[in-house]
Amino acid sequence: MFKEFREFAMRGNVVDMAVGIVIGGAFGKIISSMVADVLMPPIGLLLGGVDFSNLYVVLKDGTPAGPYAALDLAQKAGSVTLNYGLFINNIVSFTIVAFALFMVIKAMNTLRREAPAAPTTKNCPQCAMAIPLAAKRCPNCTSEI
Repeated sequence: MFKEFREFAMRGNVVDMAVGIVIGGAFGKIISSMVADVLMPPIGLLLGGVDFSNLYVVLKDGTPAGPYAALDLAQKAGSVTLNYGLFINNIVSFTIVAFALFMVIKAMNTLRREAPAAPTTKNCPQCAMAIPLAAKRCPNCTSEI
């Protein structure tokens, strides 16, 4: 059983997948930091300084009873809250992350594009059929090339 597990774990695609997951986790942290620390503050500033994270509705007051100045105060008081501002933040973050990932993949695909392969056939001038480049006579119409 150990031998089978070792063979399974050492297959190339399993190791490649593990490397992809580790790099994906690190890349996810970079993107999350970019969204939270670089992109969200200017977006909040453009929207008039609105801090979405403090948008909530109190479903049940805690002790002491509200109103509360901020979400963390409501949660410390034991209130049950509907945190729609955090949901909006997550939607905006997801949209930005998806767009950033799209741009990275698009750039990678542009760099990875290969030159078109050299042609291996040519058209016969008499019958217009495809023939190998090295052909001296067309196999279709038997004319000399």
